[in-house]
Amino acid sequence: MGDRTNTIFGWILFAGVIGLGLSIISGKIFHADSPERPETLGFVVEGVVEDGDGTGGPSLAMLLASGDAAAGAKAAAGRCGTCHSFEQGGPSGTGPNLYGIYGSPVGGHSGSFAYSSALKDVGGSWGYENMDEWLKSPRGFAPGTKMSFAGLGNAEDRADLLLYLRELGGGPALPEVEEAAPAEGEGEPEVISDEDGLAEPAKLEAEAMANQPADPS
Repeated sequence: MGDRTNTIFGWILFAGVIGLGLSIISGKIFHADSPERPETLGFVVEGVVEDGDGTGGPSLAMLLASGDAAAGAKAAAGRCGTCHSFEQGGPSGTGPNLYGIYGSPVGGHSGSFAYSSALKDVGGSWGYENMDEWLKSPRGFAPGTKMSFAGLGNAEDRADLLLYLRELGGGPALPEVEEAAPAEGEGEPEVISDEDGLAEPAKLEAEAMANQPADPS
């Protein structure tokens, strides 16, 4: 019995020594404690895009062409009506009256409203592009602005609002939608003229039909 016990403990001790040796060897081979990564990654995920504004969406011109001013009116009443008035000659509240905003100076549309210097310093006049940027992020457009509205992230909703504001006293012509350039190989088909000594395909087909022998049946 004693010999068997000694044998068992001997094997356990031997296994422990082997395990310790393998651990030391593997640590030297794989550098387990090293913060360095291999120069060549074994697996790379491509096509990952960080959160943010991408450029793959429809252009502002396309959104305005397909937008809905009536939907913009509803959005203005629900989102903007507590601070702004929209009727001609309407009073200023927490925000200025917005009737006939397009073409007026940024930070100077309503004479009865005290605009922040942050908005006045932007300069220029209101158009579709800068109004879209303003609605998207007032603080991004004019850092330091007094406007507490965080911004309207949905581009379609902003386009609807832009169209509604255009109905209030008019605005510039809507930007034209640029047609996408045809992909390579999708242009106009090449036409072979008779100047090259070759007839058009339709003429060749007509001549071939005329030269066919009569049907003997």
